Amino acid sequence: MPLRGAWLRCRPGAAVAVAAAGPGPGLGAQGSAMEFPFDLAPVLGPERFCVVDQHLRPAGRGGGGGAEREQQLEQRLRTVIDELGKASAKAQGLSTPVTSAARMESNRHVLYMLRDTRPPRGAVLGFLKVGYKKLFLLDQDGSHVEVEPLCVLDFYVHESQQRRGLGRELFREMLQRERMAPQRLAVDRPSPKLLGFLDKHFGLCRPIPQVNNFVIFEGFFSTRTAPARRPFPRPRPEEPIKPYSLSERDFLREELEPPWPFNLSRGSPVRGSLRPFLPRRDPTAPTAPEPPPRRASSLGRVGR
Repeated sequence: MPLRGAWLRCRPGAAVAVAAAGPGPGLGAQGSAMEFPFDLAPVLGPERFCVVDQHLRPAGRGGGGGAEREQQLEQRLRTVIDELGKASAKAQGLSTPVTSAARMESNRHVLYMLRDTRPPRGAVLGFLKVGYKKLFLLDQDGSHVEVEPLCVLDFYVHESQQRRGLGRELFREMLQRERMAPQRLAVDRPSPKLLGFLDKHFGLCRPIPQVNNFVIFEGFFSTRTAPARRPFPRPRPEEPIKPYSLSERDFLREELEPPWPFNLSRGSPVRGSLRPFLPRRDPTAPTAPEPPPRRASSLGRVGR
């Protein structure tokens, strides 16, 4: 169906003009809700809330019809996500959509969609995208703390459906499924309108801006459990200095004696490493006579 100059029917009594640079094929984004030219029940499921993760699995997957049918449902789900992201970016004045099917696949984000289940095809009323991110945040003392909180990354309710409590429904459904308290959320670049919404419905009245454009609220750190500290190793008790054993003392005493043969002149017994190779001396045995002194001959030879 050509886009240029085409008129698409939304809810009864409402019509929109889709320009060439406007939303995707067959999408009514300016009426009472966002409608698509196909039935949303096989894509998003029959329930009022639909949750999609990074795997992008349609609700009707595996219901029969073969691989071609499953591929068609997956492509329709991508179309729904891309068009929701474009509508949100336009409402926020952003040049690039924050939400798309490609970004959902490359990040561990979760998309909560609220839809109108009335026939014939249903419509999408709004969505909320969240995900866990590692952030460096400033605590109350001004110290940097590395945390990984659940972050609100994108939030959109169709203009015709605002002030009807749908945004509050989206947030409450998300908080219930994620088992999360509102003050533990981190919000990425919130608008003044979103800050007023969080203050009105969840009591988050004291925002704490961060240098990375995220905003946390009072109570963010008080409700988080402190990281477990690693205990320091206990010092070992000092062992008493043991005295040398008898053999060690004997060895030291032997080393202090002069080496052989100087120890023989004092009449000391032979000790040390030469003990196995020298005969044991008998102190009662007579000593050998000393040799006569040498004298020099006239020819320069040593004689006796």
